[in-house]
Amino acid sequence: MSGHSPEEIKKSIRSYMMVFGVLIVGTIVTVLASFVDFGSSTANIIVALIIATFKASCVALIFMHLNAEKKTIYMTLGFTWFFFLGLMVLTIWASEDKPNYTVAPNDTPAVMAAPSEPAAH
Repeated sequence: MSGHSPEEIKKSIRSYMMVFGVLIVGTIVTVLASFVDFGSSTANIIVALIIATFKASCVALIFMHLNAEKKTIYMTLGFTWFFFLGLMVLTIWASEDKPNYTVAPNDTPAVMAAPSEPAAH
């Protein structure tokens, strides 16, 4: 039975512990990044997605054993990433796209923002 020798088990445990450490550090980086203003909400979202992508990749490769899979799995994973990135780009691109005369919850409507005219006597 391959994969069950004491040396291989120790190697697996070591890799799991390394990923655990990476995830702890990634969580700390995520919390610290949440306190930093990167200039716009779009930049903040991009930084958060990069950190989350790195952590998810570590989990998928080690805990889900994708690092030992065959070419078909990697092709499927590649297509998934392609469409995921496409959807993220479209979402970020359209995040400020609103129909005319739409008022967001924190916006001041144009009617209220215009200075009032002096009353005619």
